[in-house]
Amino acid sequence: MDHVSFGGAGLLRRRMAGVFGMALAIVMILPGAASAQEREEGGDGRLLRAGNGPGPAANGPGPGCNIVPPLASIGTKVDISQFPPPDSLTNPDLAGPVQLLKSGKFDIPIEQLTGINVPAGNPRGTITLPLYKGAVNTPSGLKPAWYIILDAGDQAEAERLGVNFSKKLHNAGDAARTATRRADGTFLFDSGLVDFRPNREVVAGSQEKPFPPSVAQPGSIGDEDYSPLVLVEGIIYDAPVVAAAVDDAFINFPNGNPNYGLVHDQVVAINPVNRTVTLSLINGYSFGKPVFYISTESSDPTVSAIEGNTFAPRLRRIETGVDDISRSAVERIFIATNGETKGGCQNPQRQGLGAALLDGHRPNNTFGGIPTTATDYSPVWDANVYEWTEEAIEKGYRGLLTEEFRILKLARDGYITGPGGAPYGSFGPVIVCGVAARLN
Repeated sequence: MDHVSFGGAGLLRRRMAGVFGMALAIVMILPGAASAQEREEGGDGRLLRAGNGPGPAANGPGPGCNIVPPLASIGTKVDISQFPPPDSLTNPDLAGPVQLLKSGKFDIPIEQLTGINVPAGNPRGTITLPLYKGAVNTPSGLKPAWYIILDAGDQAEAERLGVNFSKKLHNAGDAARTATRRADGTFLFDSGLVDFRPNREVVAGSQEKPFPPSVAQPGSIGDEDYSPLVLVEGIIYDAPVVAAAVDDAFINFPNGNPNYGLVHDQVVAINPVNRTVTLSLINGYSFGKPVFYISTESSDPTVSAIEGNTFAPRLRRIETGVDDISRSAVERIFIATNGETKGGCQNPQRQGLGAALLDGHRPNNTFGGIPTTATDYSPVWDANVYEWTEEAIEKGYRGLLTEEFRILKLARDGYITGPGGAPYGSFGPVIVCGVAARLN
């Protein structure tokens, strides 16, 4: 089993050697990978071993794993039916839920949130998006390229596609691969493949110190040319590949339970006939507001193992630590290493990588600006990884942080640092996540 840390170039060298030279026919005949919910947690104190697939639902059990807002009528003497619609339905900049990815269909009724009760676990929290079948140049000729589009660097194009606009994407430089537009509108990529065959495996370091993990192997790995960022006719798109370069029949899982040796770990179902793919949504926050997002790639193998996304080494060409200056392609994401873990999902203060590694649910990361709250949104997130100090923990200050400047204030005041007491700031990796919805 591979043991890695952030910046695990050793894993890259071991996993990449010969991977893309193997015939695609071998991929097609591999036995089905473990299901989306296959994970072990023994009752004898054994650490959870997370495997292939998206894992537990975004709409999880308990306040520490569920960010779906409550009825707006709680605490009043009137029924919710007497309340007016949320202001966000007429002006998305105002309070209330907002569906950001207009191209998608959610299983949770986003625009009805605060007006209806959503039971935990069902629906689980997914989005169904258009699935594009383009093509990619390979040494053995053209192969299918199955991708989605989450963001675009041109506002008119973003509106046409029903995706997010990011003015920062034009700064991605050569972290973006190139493609041309075919007659049917799909992309012909000049290069870049993803291998979905590795089995994703993640195990916490220990019960007392779960992060960094003792085992961290991503479930999909891009070659040196692959990037979700794609330059086409002067516009950079966020267009992640979600399935192997194989024909339709091999990835036809319209009812779920896909073969994770052929598709991205966040895929719940994929229908190449109808050209749709259903992806798991993930909980997060931005400026105090709960959000759903989709995690597709990162520049680090350990991050990708934890996130359940594709390790794309080409993304290491993105400059980090520059936030909102004119040449920046990134926005910041704030990730706790040692947030509250006691009680798991039942703890409303639960947050961080330690919690995620111990219970398998998401870490409740905090984003900087997203569409409708800021103009500096980028789907390329610069990981600001922080650690609560012993003093902060002993004084009872540790808790759920959902707003960027609250985090920066705690860093200024010395209650959080970088991992291991290092200076607070950019940790190096970037994570590509398209924000799908704001929940209130």
